[in-house]
Amino acid sequence: MASFIDLFAGDITTQLLKLLVLVANTVYSCKGIAERLITMIRDVQPTIKEIQYSGVELSNHRQTQLRGFFEILEKARKLCEKVLRCRRWNLKHVYHANKMKDLEKNISRFLNSQILLFVLAEVCHLRVNGDRIERNMDRLLSERNDSLSFPETMMEIETVSDPPIQMVGLDLGKRKVKEMMFKFTDTYLFGISGMSGSGKTTLAIELSRDDDVRGLFKNKVLFLIVSRSPNFENLEFCIREFLNDGVQQRKLVILDDVWTRESLDKLLSKIRGSTTLVVSRSKLADPRTTYNVELLKEDEAMSLLCLYAFDHKSPPSPFSKKLVKQVVDECKGLPLSLKVLGASLKNKPERYWEGVVKRLLRGEAADETHENRVFAHMEESLENLEPKLRECFLDMGAFPEDKKIPLYVLTNVWVERHDIDEETAFSFVLRLADKNLLTIVKNPRFGDVHIGYYDVFVTQHDVLRDLALHMSNRVDVNRRERLLMPKREPMLPREWEKNNDEPFDAKIVSLHTGEMDEMDWFDMDLPKAEVLILNFSSENYVLPPFIGKMSRLRVLVIINNGMSPARLHGFSIFANLAKLRSLWLERVHVPEFTSSTIPLKKLQKMHLIFCKVNNSFDQTSFDISQIFPSLSDLTIDHCDDLVELNSIFGITSLNSLSITNCPRILELPKNLSNLQSLERLRLYACPELISLPVEICELPCLKYVDISQCVSLIYLPEKFGKLGKLEKIDMRECSLLGLPSSVAALVSLRHVVCDEETSSMWEKVKKIVPELCIEVAKKCFTVDWLDD
Repeated sequence: MASFIDLFAGDITTQLLKLLVLVANTVYSCKGIAERLITMIRDVQPTIKEIQYSGVELSNHRQTQLRGFFEILEKARKLCEKVLRCRRWNLKHVYHANKMKDLEKNISRFLNSQILLFVLAEVCHLRVNGDRIERNMDRLLSERNDSLSFPETMMEIETVSDPPIQMVGLDLGKRKVKEMMFKFTDTYLFGISGMSGSGKTTLAIELSRDDDVRGLFKNKVLFLIVSRSPNFENLEFCIREFLNDGVQQRKLVILDDVWTRESLDKLLSKIRGSTTLVVSRSKLADPRTTYNVELLKEDEAMSLLCLYAFDHKSPPSPFSKKLVKQVVDECKGLPLSLKVLGASLKNKPERYWEGVVKRLLRGEAADETHENRVFAHMEESLENLEPKLRECFLDMGAFPEDKKIPLYVLTNVWVERHDIDEETAFSFVLRLADKNLLTIVKNPRFGDVHIGYYDVFVTQHDVLRDLALHMSNRVDVNRRERLLMPKREPMLPREWEKNNDEPFDAKIVSLHTGEMDEMDWFDMDLPKAEVLILNFSSENYVLPPFIGKMSRLRVLVIINNGMSPARLHGFSIFANLAKLRSLWLERVHVPEFTSSTIPLKKLQKMHLIFCKVNNSFDQTSFDISQIFPSLSDLTIDHCDDLVELNSIFGITSLNSLSITNCPRILELPKNLSNLQSLERLRLYACPELISLPVEICELPCLKYVDISQCVSLIYLPEKFGKLGKLEKIDMRECSLLGLPSSVAALVSLRHVVCDEETSSMWEKVKKIVPELCIEVAKKCFTVDWLDD
């Protein structure tokens, strides 16, 4: 792909058209010339776009010819800016009009020279007299009118590609946006939101031309491109002229490519009384009236890529459909990626496609065109992020593709890596989600101040993950801040082994392998590593010996993606992890704790998910707090062999304890009252738990209790009212037969979540505690965790 086309074709022509529209509407002496130039530029844009999307690298000779043309367009753009800066009736307008006439002649001379004909022939590998070339030249050199008449209510700033390509996958979006507009007739702000390259602008343009939309607003529709650095003076002038046309009716203003809420608010102040459709990478309108662009389905994605690669909606015979599908799968329904890859693969042999697939699987750009036109375009989405938030986005490249990321793991990595608190990390999640840089898998309890994040997940589009990998890998492997494996491999990357004779600077290390034994590892020196994420799939796994040298390690995440818990070997390396603060173990056998177990003195958070705990918490022969003297947050989830909890309640430093989805827990030990610092107790989905010990009433700091889905629990302790700091209790899908009378003394209680049957019991309490909120929850059964 010609880099010069990439830089100028979409940029200069679009900017010039915007300025020419303003000149034609505001400067009488230049009106006719501006309108003729608009016709010329709009006619030539489809041809330039065809060259631009072809994926063909132009020869130096052709690039030189096009460079001259774009230099003329740049002069025209600067001249338009001068014209617009002059006051009305300024004599300079006559001078500028003459200059514009000269530029009009130069542009016309270039277009009539048939240079674009030859460039297009070179791009498409067709003879000059081929049917397709003739059609393009007929359009390019068609007879032009002396003047251009704009529709009274529509200002089209930008032309688009061929209709068959343009329309792929748009029907759903058009239908949903129109449904919102016709349903919420009293609403004045609607939104189209989506990640970069998802087709937002194409959808907005089609809506601006849609008969139903134009009928709703009686053809009073204005389309404006705002951009990252908007010219508010010009935009406000267009809006003012559009609205003050003497016609008193509701109109539609479409604001495309809006980057910030500040830009939107500034323009909305000029559009009062009319409907606005804001198109943005960020979610700027009310969620109820915002359409989040859905990525293309598999058949739509296949059609779009094939249209660009083969000029047909399916691969020609005998071209390998498997290869095409592999490329389509790597695009994950993103229109921009499909278009660019399809164009760059045009007329390429299958062997070339195979190389592209391999590069895509490694998280690399398919070629220079893909890098410049997809990664560079999407990277723009990060330019307005504050530095720390941008770094947090890049950290997400450490997680495997097509996997849900536990929100707790993600936020904890950010907390330890960037020295922020949990509240700030949570706000970063929301901000990245608002900018469509990640997706939150909603949970009914999401955002609750009292719950942990381990049962909430986020996902990220694979192309965004590839962008994070691409940006992280720009420097030499030993100098990278993030040392990441893009996909599962049998062994560590060869590049790492070739460079292991000197230390690696990485602060985050992410490994993704199969079964590993001692001989599979090679030595690595990672003196700066703060986060280590181990993803593997096997029943046996030897921990990498070099962990023992990670003296700065603060977060260790070990996740087995296999079907059954893995046995880990090499736990002796933990002896040197003096700074470890967070440990996440998933689907592994937890080693049995004994009096000789090496203490983890700084460990504050430990999560055991789908693990075999192997009686680790049944011990009474020693004080487990000696192993975990600083542990404040303990979660044991989906551990089906957990029976006894005797030793846990010796960890008096605990602030949060979650024992969830553990089907064999019958009761809690009586030494529960030892946990004098405990603020959150979650016993969610422990179906055999029959009672709570009365000692729970002796916890002076307890603010939150979750006993939901404890279906065998029928009573609360009689002295439950002694929990003077209890703020919330979640007891949905419980079978309580009644409440103890002491609950009326829960002076701090503000929120109860329960079923319809139990709510009447709490209504009586509300008469005594008037600020109490009783939330009747819908029954919710989910197996989302099985997707992992």
